[in-house]
Amino acid sequence: MWSGVKWFVCFVFVGMCLIQRGVAADRYEPTWESLDQRENPEWFADAKFGIFIHWGLYSVPAYAPRGTYAEWYWHAKDGDQSGKHQAAVGRAQAINEFHNRVYGADVEYKDFREQFTCEMFEPAEWAKVFKRSGARYVVLTSKHHDGYCLWPSKEASESYGMAWNSVDSGPRRDLVGELTDAVRAEKGIRMGLYYSIWDWFNPYWPEEDQPTNRKKKGNDQTRKKYIREVMNPQFKELVNRYAPAVIFSDGDWWMDDEKWETKPLLAWLFNHAPNKNEVVINDRWGKVRKKHGGYFTTEYGSGFEDPSILWEENRGIGKSFGYNRQETFDDYNSTQLLILMLCDIVSRGGNFLLDIGPTADGRIPVIMEDRLIQMGEWLEVNGAAIYGTQRWIKDCQWSDGEVYAYSKKEFHHAKPDPILEMAVCPKPGQARKECYFTAKGSTVYALIPLLPESDRFVIRDMNLAADATIRMLGVEGTLEFIRKNGDVEIVLPRLNPSNAPSEHVFVLEVSGVE
Repeated sequence: MWSGVKWFVCFVFVGMCLIQRGVAADRYEPTWESLDQRENPEWFADAKFGIFIHWGLYSVPAYAPRGTYAEWYWHAKDGDQSGKHQAAVGRAQAINEFHNRVYGADVEYKDFREQFTCEMFEPAEWAKVFKRSGARYVVLTSKHHDGYCLWPSKEASESYGMAWNSVDSGPRRDLVGELTDAVRAEKGIRMGLYYSIWDWFNPYWPEEDQPTNRKKKGNDQTRKKYIREVMNPQFKELVNRYAPAVIFSDGDWWMDDEKWETKPLLAWLFNHAPNKNEVVINDRWGKVRKKHGGYFTTEYGSGFEDPSILWEENRGIGKSFGYNRQETFDDYNSTQLLILMLCDIVSRGGNFLLDIGPTADGRIPVIMEDRLIQMGEWLEVNGAAIYGTQRWIKDCQWSDGEVYAYSKKEFHHAKPDPILEMAVCPKPGQARKECYFTAKGSTVYALIPLLPESDRFVIRDMNLAADATIRMLGVEGTLEFIRKNGDVEIVLPRLNPSNAPSEHVFVLEVSGVE
């Protein structure tokens, strides 16, 4: 029989173990100083290419003026436009005119639930397309700013006072769960979720209570009710039920992180998520973009120049994230441009999250599917220059001429697109990117948008080891080259359309770079 001393020692030991376990479980505190100490899981920086999916009730009207976001349909129709910029006001007028003409003024946004049928949605087929595209992760909108959820969220239906998720209404399917299972079944692709922390019109926190501009004071009581009874439980349910590898937060920009109460939520995520060692977050948590979070984001932008920043550019194949029936062929980016975007973004250390907007009946529009599959065909040959690479000492090689600085507006709307202009069709006197660079250790990849008319390509300022080799991805054998005053002159293979290894961008793999 144990003595009292032995029992006491045993209790002390067990107590210390429990304390240590509690400390380990709560490693991260709800402060940016603590949260920013967490290292991003390596898989994300290596993945480089992901698929974004904007899909919801807004896919029913699928309309916005060309060049604007169709997923903002409800806000443009019924939201407060005071203080908005001219483009937003114009979009609101156009959408109201369209809605009244097509559906009638008595039809409300909530009535679109009956038409959000998804009868053509085959998650396994979607997942196969994503696999063929070469994407390494997928991010689906679990809930956009309209608050409608693509999983059985009881908080959504309770707060709106009606069936406000895809299981209790519309298709009556757990769209998040079905696609998550299908994507993971394909292997080699991770599944992530977009979650809007903002609901435009949630009755628990109505629009008039939201301080979306300086003239609106806001209501702390209704704000806290929404955050604590809707946002927090929804976020935790998504994490516990689906364990998303990426959480793309959004809707944050007009209110600070203290009022959004996001830091405690992230501390919970990092400490208690079932996949806490896998999950990656972005920087959209309440006026902290480009300051805090796992990776930084740009949207129809140009990314970041600082090589120490982990970042992701997200944009649609067209000019909208949600499907927009108003867009025409000319609004969709070509395969050439999308591949150039991928090369440009990765050469500067970023990831490319390319969006598709499925239809209300559950189809990926054929033009979007075509773009994805053609990107996958290019990546099948040249993926070594993309996946798992890092930024080299320089991201590109410029020709002679002036290096232009483009604005965000130009990256979103300019014709031709700045990426295309910098790579293949510069203005007179403008410098051109002769190649992009990526690297893996002592191997450097030169991604060439335009092959020279001669059979020689020169990489300037590159030192090679004595046993260096050069080859073109997709072409048998190594290539001859000459070292000249710190430059490398490479003899290119003779290519024509019938034997070219790929289209649009050709990749030289240079092994043994010092």
